[in-house]
Amino acid sequence: MVVRLEELGKVFVTERVETHALAEVTLDIARGEYLLVRGPSGCGKTTLLSILGLLDTPSSGYYGLLGVDTSELGLAARARLRNRELGFIFQTFNMIPDLTILENVELPLHYRRGTARPSADEMRGRAEARLEQVGIAHRADHYPAQLSGGQQQRAAVARALIGEPSLLLADEPTGNLDEGSEHIVMELLADCHAQGNTVCVVSHNPKYIEAADRVVTLAEGRLEA
Repeated sequence: MVVRLEELGKVFVTERVETHALAEVTLDIARGEYLLVRGPSGCGKTTLLSILGLLDTPSSGYYGLLGVDTSELGLAARARLRNRELGFIFQTFNMIPDLTILENVELPLHYRRGTARPSADEMRGRAEARLEQVGIAHRADHYPAQLSGGQQQRAAVARALIGEPSLLLADEPTGNLDEGSEHIVMELLADCHAQGNTVCVVSHNPKYIEAADRVVTLAEGRLEA
């Protein structure tokens, strides 16, 4: 099992007002599964993804990632686990404008330390292979501003995959794309799954339903039966 959530809750407190973003969420994600988490805006999808991605912590409940109780981890250990085991695709691409596409794709490997950090030549080779996989190797030396939104998101898929993550997390990955680019990125995610990757997509887009092995729905912070 890659992910195990038990009675997970998240409460945000601002100006003495409590907002229950997630409540009693129990969910497993099996290795090699393609899971779609869907629901309307404001239902808690992005909060759930942030917790799965170790970018935020739950207020209550249990989150186990690859058998590790994440509540027991300090900040540095969480960062190492996130870098080693998780890949992220965001709606807004998050490319660093001053780096080339190749350098952007390499970036997760630069944050590794010790023997886990590949040599510069290996980083470049792995980045080139991932860009080839997503069909934009010819754009490796270009900067993000020189690419279309669809090309930047394909580069984001390459960046998410370069560390060979145990879990690929995608937050509305086609939300800012035209229909043609949307189709390409959705096919890339399906290909990643076909190659054995565990994929969790958070989206309100019903087009993902056909690709997913399983669909769960969030409503007001709770999983619907």
